Amino acid sequence: MSATPAAAERIALFPGSLPSGAIQDMMVNLSAVFAARGYRVDLVVACVSGPLRAPLAPGVRVVDLRALSTRLPWVSRKRRRWLLASVPELTRYLRRERPAVLMGGGSYANLAGLLARRLAGVPTRIVFCEQNPLSWACRNPGRRKLLLPLLTRRFYPDADAIIACSRAVADDVADFTGLPRERITAIHNPVLTSELLAATRAPLDHPWLSAGAPPVVLGVARLAVQKDYATMLRAFARVRARRAIRLLILGEGRQRARLEALARQLGVADDVSMPGHVADPLAYMARAAVFALSSIYEGFGNVLVEALACGRAIVSTDCPGGPREVLDDGRYGQLVPVGDAAAFAAALERALDTPVDAAAQRRRAADFAVEPIAEQYLEVLLSRPRALAEAS
Repeated sequence: MSATPAAAERIALFPGSLPSGAIQDMMVNLSAVFAARGYRVDLVVACVSGPLRAPLAPGVRVVDLRALSTRLPWVSRKRRRWLLASVPELTRYLRRERPAVLMGGGSYANLAGLLARRLAGVPTRIVFCEQNPLSWACRNPGRRKLLLPLLTRRFYPDADAIIACSRAVADDVADFTGLPRERITAIHNPVLTSELLAATRAPLDHPWLSAGAPPVVLGVARLAVQKDYATMLRAFARVRARRAIRLLILGEGRQRARLEALARQLGVADDVSMPGHVADPLAYMARAAVFALSSIYEGFGNVLVEALACGRAIVSTDCPGGPREVLDDGRYGQLVPVGDAAAFAAALERALDTPVDAAAQRRRAADFAVEPIAEQYLEVLLSRPRALAEAS
């Protein structure tokens, strides 16, 4: 049964920050559809750190909690700290606006929303949206590894509903928290929009992507341990030893110096380019020979859908999370073991030597169109527990 707009209903989406990131893009896409269907939509953020990639849809309001402007000495740009610092303002927002539902994006945003609801004493429905396998996210070094398991197991049962971005993530959340699997709804991320399709046709002047140049393997993600670009570089070096090929990595992060050193060590630095963050990589995807993803874990893999929309050949690790679901068990892209440079190199060569069915790739991308997925979200966001519905 479809959720029906009501004049009094306000939907609050809490992605943490704006503008960048898969969670933020997903919530911006949802906000446009919700607003078009007559809901009042707030994108509530702990901070706004830069300009948005594109204007928000009419009817979508940004509520900036300005967490980074606090004078509290312990607040830094670490996500868990500024999300915690946003709780007082988020509490005031809930008391003032009383949205029908607040959906957090990611573990700490989820927990901050739950705490703010308790402090506000309002009946706002709290929905958690989990974008990563918790068991793998908690293997990251630092305090997060120690704190997050305790917090999730204690407080996730208090959510009114939990949405996971893939069946694999839903299974992991259930195992990690001890919650019944039926309490967690798997809904794929809404990625494909008309704006995305238009971006694939944008002009691009790049010498590596011009006619007659060697084929380019493209990676798009922050330079982080999770993305395991070291394995991609080692795989690329194996292929480069046998044929002319180039590797272009779009993204920025703490692993830059290590990856640049590895490229020099492997003797492929002249054929590897890491220009940093690119606001819209779709034009690059549309011209690359192969799109590659080498992650250790990946909750969903929005970039895989974007590559499908561009009709590209795809090589991805078969990592915990969503890639196997997005690629339909390897039907729309090759899946290789995590950390296996030899298997990755072999898959890259097969992708370079095998014509891709671009039309089939684009049809698969259409399975992740925003409109039908937004309807699934509305069903979860605005449904009420049976006991409350019967009492009203």
